[in-house]
Amino acid sequence: MTTYATDWRAAGACRSADPELFFPIATGVAVTATQVMKAQRICAGCGVRQQCLDFAMQNGEVHGVWGGTTPEERVRARRALARRTRRAQRRAPWQEVRAS
Repeated sequence: MTTYATDWRAAGACRSADPELFFPIATGVAVTATQVMKAQRICAGCGVRQQCLDFAMQNGEVHGVWGGTTPEERVRARRALARRTRRAQRRAPWQEVRAS
């Protein structure tokens, strides 16, 4: 039996790509940036990109390109989510959250 947690991996556009693109081991900013851009181009056309990103965010992946995002982008997204959560928790119960 397969689950949502593993089904998406078989459908990933990265399945046939060089894993080094997604987990660069080369040194040098220019080399790494080129690899990341290539990986992100593959992710851009992937049908399971959101599932991949969800997996990375839920599991705290700190290395590699997941769902078209870099580790730094995921850190920023986690911090932004934490800030929004803290703000929502500080609201007084009588304050309404306006729908945008």
